[in-house]
Amino acid sequence: MDPLFQSALEVRENAHAPFSHFMVGAALEAEDGRVFSGCNVENASYGLTICAERNAVFQAYAQGVHKFKRIVVIADTEAPTPPCGACRQILHELCGADLQVDLANLKGVQRTYRVRDLLPEAFDASMLTGPR
Repeated sequence: MDPLFQSALEVRENAHAPFSHFMVGAALEAEDGRVFSGCNVENASYGLTICAERNAVFQAYAQGVHKFKRIVVIADTEAPTPPCGACRQILHELCGADLQVDLANLKGVQRTYRVRDLLPEAFDASMLTGPR
C-alpha cells in the first residue's frame, strides 16, 4: 500500500467523533517527502470541530513546512468523500491550487483531483487588494 494512504488510514483510528461517528484521516506529503497526518476532532459545539485535512495542514505549518505535493483523505463511506468547503479553502490558500487530492474509502475506491478542480473560482488574497 502507498505509504501516504497507510498513514491516513492509521491516523483515522485516532479520530474523536463521538457525535457523528464519521472518522476521517488525512496525510499531507511535503515537497521534501515528510508526511504530516491529521484526523478529525469533534466538539459538542460543532463549529469548533477540526477536520482531518485542516489538522494535517496545520501540523505541517507548525513545523515550518509550506510546500506540498499531495494529500490523501480516507473515510468509511460508499464513495470517497471530498473535503468540506472550509478545508477546500485552506488547501487552496495554504497548499496551492495544484495540490493533488487523493480520496479513498475503506473498500479501496479511490479518486484523484487537484484543489483547483474542487474549488473553482476560489477566493484568495488577490481579491483583497481592490480599490478602496
